[in-house]
Amino acid sequence: MRRPNRAPPVVAKDGPRTNDEIRNATVQLIDQNGTNQGTVETIVAIRQAIEAGMDLVEISPNASPPVCKIMDYGKYKYSAQKKAAEARKKQKTVEIKEIKLRPMIDDHDYDVKMRAMQRFFEEGDKVKITLRYRGREMAHQEIGTKLLDKIKTDVAEFAKVEQDARFEGRQVVMVLAPR
Repeated sequence: MRRPNRAPPVVAKDGPRTNDEIRNATVQLIDQNGTNQGTVETIVAIRQAIEAGMDLVEISPNASPPVCKIMDYGKYKYSAQKKAAEARKKQKTVEIKEIKLRPMIDDHDYDVKMRAMQRFFEEGDKVKITLRYRGREMAHQEIGTKLLDKIKTDVAEFAKVEQDARFEGRQVVMVLAPR
């Protein structure tokens, strides 16, 4: 019986290959000043990078021959990390806020719900409107349809319908997104 191979899995390196990891015989070299040196043997390119006190970094691995640049890899990685953190900071996650209604809603209650909806749209969130029917209200679905049409017209200036009203059992669901 054969014993299973207990060797650890090969760790996939994230980011471009550098220095001795570049296995091609020749590379298209760009020096630290950004000048194209043409096609150069990899060993010579690595030697030039070491003399400059920098690293040889593979920029475009799929090209033939691959394009490599002499640069400070640590500084490059640090700036890329900072850029990614800045992008994450500026990114806004869109939430879906839910407003629950009943077909026989009173005017004041409707106004309160509309103000909340308007605040959600100003914050950049989507709004899911759930209109729930109970008991005999199912017999008068036209009241709920009129209410949803009224909502559409009232929010038309600052929101658009992303998902039109559709039945899900005893409730109607509609999704609105900010303009």
